[in-house]
Amino acid sequence: MDYKRLFAKIERNLDEIEHSSDLLSTLSEILRRLVGDFREDLGLVGGRIYILRGAYYRLEMEYPRPVAPPGFRIPVAYPPVQRAVQRGFVFQRPDDPGVDPDLEERIGGKAFAAICVGGQCRHLIAFSLLDRSDPEHIETTLNTVRHVVNLKLRQDELEGRVAQARLIQMSLLPESAPEFGDFDVWGRTEPAEEVGGDLYDFIQVSERSLGITVADACGHGLPAALQARDAIIGLRMGVEERMRITATVEKLNRVIGRSALASKFISLFYGELETNGTLVYCNAGHNPPLLMQDGIHELTRGGMILGPDPDARYERGYAHLAPGAVLLAFSDGIVEAAAPDGSTFETRRLRELLESRSWDSARSIVDTVFERVREFSQTTTPVDDQTAVAVVRKVSERTPPPATRGSR
Repeated sequence: MDYKRLFAKIERNLDEIEHSSDLLSTLSEILRRLVGDFREDLGLVGGRIYILRGAYYRLEMEYPRPVAPPGFRIPVAYPPVQRAVQRGFVFQRPDDPGVDPDLEERIGGKAFAAICVGGQCRHLIAFSLLDRSDPEHIETTLNTVRHVVNLKLRQDELEGRVAQARLIQMSLLPESAPEFGDFDVWGRTEPAEEVGGDLYDFIQVSERSLGITVADACGHGLPAALQARDAIIGLRMGVEERMRITATVEKLNRVIGRSALASKFISLFYGELETNGTLVYCNAGHNPPLLMQDGIHELTRGGMILGPDPDARYERGYAHLAPGAVLLAFSDGIVEAAAPDGSTFETRRLRELLESRSWDSARSIVDTVFERVREFSQTTTPVDDQTAVAVVRKVSERTPPPATRGSR
């Protein structure tokens, strides 16, 4: 037998199957393709799918036509089933020891083979065979099929879980930019994988106060996403109008510090912006946001990254956003984005970008940042999670905008 040709045929058939959310539909399609395309190669003349139900495997589907009576079941204790469960594969002829001729007669009475697929062998795919079928060829081929199918099922399951995690993470992001006084606000995040360790949030502390935060958990992927999620939820639960933000950050730090996750280190910038332009903030080991107002200023006050020291103390910083002022907060995935030659984007390019013109839209700032980073790194897939949040205080018709370098 030409195994290379046979295995290529198996792989081609399985790759063409579009997996359904219904596992039985997926297995049924696999069964139909194997019986339909491998009759000559392996002597497959029919097949059945069984699902484990307590002490029995219950017949769920037959191909190409029904043979067994409705509600047909095989005991888990049936010796051929036990061999399939233990080895993942079984080949039996009607006169082999342990085979029940009466039971087999009800489903055709032919030689058969079966493979276990799915976790804990929840599914059996059984095949009726021609008498001339070669046991060695059958075992080699169907074990290959079993291995490939199980890999695909595990991949589908993993991708499904990651997709669910992504939905959960995306649900934590603000549904829309908040309307707050004469401020224009916008945020955006792009994970390096399906889920990432960056998050941003806008928290309505009161009618006159808006909380703004950017969080970046160490690493990326699912562990970092879980840590960032916990930080954002913890901050939402801890923020109160009359509570000092340092007390809130210190409490959050204690919670993260006692976490058992390996990625329990997280940087955080949190600020509360008031309608009069006052910004009270705490920077816990995060890249300092840039405030463009009479030059560029970095918001550095705060303390160490959250997690390593549960007893760390933090301090408040203060700033004021006058009309025309711009605030840009970002994660290290922005400034550490690398070009093909190994150079990094760096904070200085963000400074130059802010000073290059006057800005009246927070979204235009954020979108331009991502556009420049993509152009610099020459890739659309970031190596690290990237996040940017911008705040622009609008200028009234009676208020002249502040002068910026490069503006005309």
